[in-house]
Amino acid sequence: MTDAAPVHATAAAHWTPGAGWRAVVISGPSGAGKSDLALRLIGRGWRLVADDYVHVFASGGALYATAPAAIAGRIEARGLGIVGAASTGVVRLVLAVELTAAATDRLPEPGTRSFAGRSLPLLRLNGFEPSAVEKVAAAIAPL
Repeated sequence: MTDAAPVHATAAAHWTPGAGWRAVVISGPSGAGKSDLALRLIGRGWRLVADDYVHVFASGGALYATAPAAIAGRIEARGLGIVGAASTGVVRLVLAVELTAAATDRLPEPGTRSFAGRSLPLLRLNGFEPSAVEKVAAAIAPL
């Protein structure tokens, strides 16, 4: 296991039968909708891994995420404040989501994002689009 590096991002996980908890790490500039997207994922049965800062580390050829102890189980709901959320502990990362306000390509070329010397598939999208939750879910769905 490599040392956990704090990443300015939010992470959420989904239970997949046969695969267990699988997580996405959501990055983007302040106000891009990281916490908002995570709240909508949680509303669809996902679990919070971490909000604002995520510890990311490599182990056994895979990437994992966990929350710093000081913020575990809490998420910022803009306009409401810090609230509790259903959360989970250490989870394997399977996708990086990069939020952008710019228009995204209709059929983008595959991309990756690296953490701790390992790469994850990258999905770029506008986190405030009504379909953002479904796009993230589709991107990690087993074939």
